[in-house]
Order: sequence, then C-alpha cells, then structure tokens
Amino acid sequence: MGRNEVVVITPVQEPLWRYLNPAGIARDLWSNRHLTWQLAVRDVRTRFKGSRLGLVWSIINPLVLLAVYTFVFVFIFKQRWNQTVDPAKADFASKAEFALAIFSGLIVFNVFSESVNRATQVVIANVSYVKKVVFPVQVLPVSLVISSLFFALISTGILLVGVGVFLRTVSWTLFCFPLVLLPMILLSLGFGWFVASLGVYLRDVGQIVMLVFQILFFMTPICYRIEWLPKSLQPVMRLNPLATIVDFARRTLMWSQWPDWLWLGGVLLASLIVAQLGYAWFMKTKRGFADVV
Repeated sequence: MGRNEVVVITPVQEPLWRYLNPAGIARDLWSNRHLTWQLAVRDVRTRFKGSRLGLVWSIINPLVLLAVYTFVFVFIFKQRWNQTVDPAKADFASKAEFALAIFSGLIVFNVFSESVNRATQVVIANVSYVKKVVFPVQVLPVSLVISSLFFALISTGILLVGVGVFLRTVSWTLFCFPLVLLPMILLSLGFGWFVASLGVYLRDVGQIVMLVFQILFFMTPICYRIEWLPKSLQPVMRLNPLATIVDFARRTLMWSQWPDWLWLGGVLLASLIVAQLGYAWFMKTKRGFADVV
C-alpha cells in the first residue's frame, strides 16, 4: 500500500433481519431503561414548565374534553349508553354512564394518538442527541409513550372515582386493565418508531398523521357502541384493533366484565408484529439521521 493511498472505511450495514428479534428489543429497552425513564420524566416536567397550575392541567384538560363530548352527545343528540343503567329509572346515572364511557375511550385512544403524533417530531427536536454516536436514539419514542401513560394513569384514577360514585360497579376486573392496555402500548411503540424515522426524511409526515388520527377517532367506537352500527359494518369495525382495546377497557373498568381472552390474544399478537416491524425500520434507517438533520 502506497503512502498516498486513502483507505475508505465503509460502515457495516446490518441486515434487516438482525432487528427482527423480540428478545433483541427487550434487551435494548432494558439496557436503556434508566435513560428512557429520565427522558420521560423530563418530558412530563417540560410540558408544564412555567405553568402556575402545573400537573393540575393534566386533570383539567381531559375533564374539559369530557364535558364537551357529554354536552354534544347527551344533551344535544340525547344519546344513552344503556349498558348497566336503565335511563327510565335513573336519568342522571344514565347520563353519567355515557360520559364515563366516552372518558374511558378517550383515555385509551389518547395514549396512542399522543404518542404517535409527537413521535413525528421527536428526532428533529433532539438533534443534539442524534449527533452523538453512542446515544440510543430509539429510546426517544419510548419516552413519549411512558409520559403518555403517566397522564393516562391520572385520568384512569378520575374515571374509577366516577364509576364508583355513579355506577357502583368497581370490581376485581379492573386489574385486567394493564393487560388490555398492553396491545395499545405496543402499537404506540411500533407506529411511533416508524413515524419518528419517517419524519426525519419527510417533514410532511406530521400533517399526514394528524389527518389520519382525525379520521381514526371517528372510526373507533369512543362516542358510540359498535352495536349501534349496521350489522354489515360491525365485522369491519372490529378489524380495527383500537375498537377491541377500547371495548375491553370499558368492560374491565366500568362494567365488571372480563375481556374475551382469545380475541385479546389475537390483538396482542398483531401489536407485537407492529412493534417489531417498527423497531426494525427505525434501527435500519437511523444511520442516516445525522446526515439529514
């Protein structure tokens, strides 16, 4: 080799199949658990930094949304859920049941929508981390999911108080709620990783995702029951995994019912596949982040 010859070292490109290993994701997340937790705590604090009410806003915001949806659907459209309360005998309790049913659906849906929507900009917003070779960029979308779960936990506490006061149906089934929420967490991670990577190369992805979620909100039975739809549309609606998760969340938190374990297992398997593919996509494409941002 001559003195003037230049040796070019090309980074080794890992094959995609290397990231299609569930055990690999588990090891990666576990080894970076402390960093992920610190990022999640920082995210929660930053969202209310300088605010006089602070975390109180995490209670006020969902309650205001709940009041708006209740006013529109209960007092204007005169809707009733009629799951456990006979409106002819207890009109106030029937209205409360509808309000709580909407609230429970919003809790679950917001974990997904908030995590994925914010993930579209999470890499761009943390350029200083991306420039560091040793920083595990893949934990950024994970921290968003954890912070969303924190606010969901607060809202769930409010929901359980309302269920206990108005419906008097709080039971042991509520301990199944974490199992029901697990597919939503995995879906949030999978799509969060995917849009976080895509948002680096395509800056319009944030607007696209917002539009998709506006449509998805009405395609998910949050303000209505699947049984209210025409029978020909009900099987199609149940193909939406969010519909199943929202339905099972209501069963376990409000109506003392156990989820359909077989159906929940199918949704869990599908969400695992989404999380695995999202992680593989992110890990495969993250090598170009520093060149783009």
